[in-house]
Amino acid sequence: MASNPHHNTIIIGAGAAGMMCAAHSGGDTLVIDHAKAPGEKIRISGGGRCNFTNMHAGADNFISSNPHFAKSALKRYTQWDFIGLVASHGITYHEKTLGQLFCDDSSKQIVSMLMTEMEKAGAKLVLRTAVDKIEKTESGFRLMLSGDRQGAVSCQHLVIATGGLSIPKMGATGFGYDVARQFGLPVTQTRAGLVPFTFDETVMKNFKPMAGVACDARVTTDRTAFEEAMLFTHRGLSGPAMLQASSYWRDGEGISVALMPGTDFFGQLKTVRTTNGKRDISSVLAEILPRRLGQYMAGLAGASGNIADYSDKKLQALADLLSCWQLKPAGTEGYRTAEVTVGGVSTDALSSQTMMARDVPGLYFIGEVVDVTGWLGGYNFQWAWSSGWAAGTAIAAAKAS
Repeated sequence: MASNPHHNTIIIGAGAAGMMCAAHSGGDTLVIDHAKAPGEKIRISGGGRCNFTNMHAGADNFISSNPHFAKSALKRYTQWDFIGLVASHGITYHEKTLGQLFCDDSSKQIVSMLMTEMEKAGAKLVLRTAVDKIEKTESGFRLMLSGDRQGAVSCQHLVIATGGLSIPKMGATGFGYDVARQFGLPVTQTRAGLVPFTFDETVMKNFKPMAGVACDARVTTDRTAFEEAMLFTHRGLSGPAMLQASSYWRDGEGISVALMPGTDFFGQLKTVRTTNGKRDISSVLAEILPRRLGQYMAGLAGASGNIADYSDKKLQALADLLSCWQLKPAGTEGYRTAEVTVGGVSTDALSSQTMMARDVPGLYFIGEVVDVTGWLGGYNFQWAWSSGWAAGTAIAAAKAS
């Protein structure tokens, strides 16, 4: 290859944000990724159908040290803009629940769509290539590459779209954070988000027989609450409600679980006591709740014998347990299974309009590597589209001027 090929823009990371940026950066763009194929997280997402956005996406659906930072990009490139792009490529989709949009066919259609948009914009993609070194030059940046493409390349605009630490088996690393630190940008503390909770051995001894049991629940942390399904697994508690809560949870804190929120447990128990007082209270709970869960909660409450023998006070205490079950996770499954990384490159160091580093002209950070983390349900992809678009259009405008 040529000794020092120059590009207007180099994007490191061929994921959702990187490809979106390349499609809007005005040509002469090189996209570099160490993976064998682009958009691997897109491909595996949503059970292979990609929950590509959410109809309700807005800044309130994101976690960040600066809750206002994401507003600019999200307002200028909305979920409706991306839905329009999807429709223009003939990709059919459906709403699953709570505004979550999935491809009718395959997530590979989204990857193919982004590749087509990149090609239309004149962007080039290089895979199986690592960036070993980045240097600042007078006119931009110089990168040393290894792998399928080796040697030095340079650019005026450098975009870091390398994602976070979640799912390391797919190649996730802290590369983007290292680049930020190299150029003096602060990085907020990171942790696994949208990840199942784990519990100590004593609790898990009782949870394991319930693996596969699901139940609607409202899960409350010290900071917020989510009402969706929860799922018992061989390793702990998962399901949408638990995954959502995990992004807000901190080590050492407890969570409160309201089973089947909105259910009048006290009223139901009183009715059974009146109409069929000889019934065992454990079997009553096994009918109100999923059977194994009902039996477990009866055991947890020390409830046994005929329901007729239970006073209003005792029934109320049992109902309160079902509506305010206190649990203390031992931790989470960590980055191994986390869908996202909470935290990242500090938004204080970036322009919310362009995603460019305030003190390093020409250096941009987009997508998951930034301290902006979405809820479960397509929000993180929308941040990738919006932040990628913001940086790409800013670069294209700078090139045109």
